[in-house]
Amino acid sequence: MLQVSGSPFQISESLNVGNKGEQILQKMQNVSASYAYPSLQTLMFDINFRKNMMESAIEMNESGVTFEGFSESTCNPAYWILTSAGGFMMKPYVLPSDAIQDIFENGSLYAFECATASVINFYHALLNSIGASMFNAYFPNLYLYSWHTDPDLGLYTFYANHYLPGDVVYFNNPDFSQENSGYRGENAIALTGGKFFGHGFGIGTAEEIIEFLNEKRYPRSTRSAYLTRSLSRLSQESIERFAYQRRDYKAQKILPFVIHHNRISISSSHYLRYLLKVTRGM
Repeated sequence: MLQVSGSPFQISESLNVGNKGEQILQKMQNVSASYAYPSLQTLMFDINFRKNMMESAIEMNESGVTFEGFSESTCNPAYWILTSAGGFMMKPYVLPSDAIQDIFENGSLYAFECATASVINFYHALLNSIGASMFNAYFPNLYLYSWHTDPDLGLYTFYANHYLPGDVVYFNNPDFSQENSGYRGENAIALTGGKFFGHGFGIGTAEEIIEFLNEKRYPRSTRSAYLTRSLSRLSQESIERFAYQRRDYKAQKILPFVIHHNRISISSSHYLRYLLKVTRGM
């Protein structure tokens, strides 16, 4: 169910959101969950962001980046410092927008796993949605490692019975073999047409991703990989803030802990459990 300003919303060709945008709107209307936006501006921002998220996924798939675990991660030293944990710390005096864009323009210099890939796509899609100037103001100190994100990105991870194009979903592979620990699962960006992009896999259907992961199981496994109910997207608060271009970022912000877990291809909900465990122990 889709509502704007408290009233049911009718899809119109005058919105000019293109085929992908219309598919997103149609799915919002057809599911039982409520999608409520305070204004048309916020709805259009979300639609545009989701389209950019899908475009970023396609660009990454074609960029030449490779799939590796943290110990084998690589990055362009002109923009990033490779940490001992396998994370990418942005160099001083580098523009965040340039550093993120370089991953897509010089992909052959980069190697990372699929959780990091998902976060990179969120940043890239947002850069293309709000422009370089505002992006650089919000994210002056980027650090890329697994599902660690700047708090101003405002990711929201939860469990749901459906997903929308532009969401990041998770395929779990409970019986992955030890030599294939990088395929304990797959973070994948939902595209239109029933397809997904997963870094290390490519673009395909859910059935194709499951078949791919099943090949990474230990011998005589009886449990198949499967699509979980966990998904990640921008929070409603973030959508509204970016849609109205509110410049409420802070020059000095308190960044969250980075959990250097060294586990390849975990879900966002898994990372949040690590974070919760650490903060509870303080």
